[in-house]
Amino acid sequence: MDTVTEHNMAISMALQGGIGIIHSNFTIEEQAAQVRKVKRYKNGFITDPICLSPDNTVRDVMELKAKHGYSGIPITNNGEMGGKLVGIVSNRDITFIDDSSMKLQEIMTPRDKLAVAKEGVELIEANEILKETKKGKLPVVNDDDELVALIARTDLLKNIEFSEASKDPVTKQLLVGAAIGTRPEDRDRAAALVEAGVDVIV
Repeated sequence: MDTVTEHNMAISMALQGGIGIIHSNFTIEEQAAQVRKVKRYKNGFITDPICLSPDNTVRDVMELKAKHGYSGIPITNNGEMGGKLVGIVSNRDITFIDDSSMKLQEIMTPRDKLAVAKEGVELIEANEILKETKKGKLPVVNDDDELVALIARTDLLKNIEFSEASKDPVTKQLLVGAAIGTRPEDRDRAAALVEAGVDVIV
C-alpha cells in the first residue's frame, strides 16, 4: 500500500507481523522522518531519547509531555544524549508541583537513587532489571556514567502484547519500507531513507 501508508499505518502493520511501505508523496525529509517514527516506535534500546538538564524547568517537562505523550525524561549534565547522567524526571515527580518555573534539579530523582544498566547489557537482562525494580525507564550508561541509551517498560509490555511483530532481530526496531521513483533525484531520496533506517525500498 505504497500510495497511502504513513507512519501510523506502518506501525500497525508491523505490530501484526506485516510491513508498511511509506508512500513517496512527501519531500525527502518528510519521508525520512516518517521512517524514523516507525523505527523509534518500539525500540528495545532507545538510542536518541529526549534529554533535559538540571537547569530546565517543570514547564519544559510539561511541554514535552504534551507534545510527545510521555514524561519519563533522563536528565544529563548538559541536557543532551551522551552527557553525564545526573537524574530522571517522571510524571510522579511533577504531578503535585504548582510552580512550573521550578528547576528540575530540585525535583528529579538523583543519579544515586536510579537503577541503571551498563553499556553492552543484553536486552533480556535489561528487561529483567526493569521487572525487578518496577521502574518505568532504565538508563544505560558507559564506564564514564554517560547516557548511551534508554529502555522503557512500555516497550517491554508492547513486546509481550505483540509477540509476532515484524522487527529487526538485533535492534528490536519495527520493520518498515519506503517507495521511491526512478528519477535521478530519487538517488538522494534513497540515501536519506537508508540513513533513516529503512529496511526495504520499493
